[in-house]
Amino acid sequence: MQLNVYPVIMLLVISLFASCKKDIAYENDFSRSENVWKKFKASSGNSYRYMVTNGSWAGTLSETIVTVENGRVMGRSYLYKVREVPNGPLVIRDQWEEDASSLGSHQQGAAQLTLDEIYQRAENDWLKKRDDAESYFETKNGGMISLCGYVKNGCMDDCFIGVTIAYIEKL
Repeated sequence: MQLNVYPVIMLLVISLFASCKKDIAYENDFSRSENVWKKFKASSGNSYRYMVTNGSWAGTLSETIVTVENGRVMGRSYLYKVREVPNGPLVIRDQWEEDASSLGSHQQGAAQLTLDEIYQRAENDWLKKRDDAESYFETKNGGMISLCGYVKNGCMDDCFIGVTIAYIEKL
């Protein structure tokens, strides 16, 4: 009996491609945004800055500006504000800047990531489909990521895992 291996090989190849399919939320939106990012990256010479914001229902706000030059993080600045009285103004409680020589010397603030790394995290973690969480994805920065992450079901306060980017601009 002669076995024809071509159908078996074809079935294996098809199943391999099917298993490589990404199982992420907002897959089409993510792909469009990633394409916009790649065009921005090329037009900016991979040199840009972006601001990550974090806020809390308790009246705190932090802003971290990450500066990237030629594809490498070269600086971060951080601002932390607190609302000391209900409905009162936000008051600065902490502020610092890091340059290339002091990068990573502070614990607070957003991680020192390039947008390439943020898009990788979005694809491999933050937008991964989960049965126990709700995913979020927005592109209010000219088509690039402005909000990306998830919140576990049942969590009540400050549960967002991901990133919120207020702006992205060329240097």
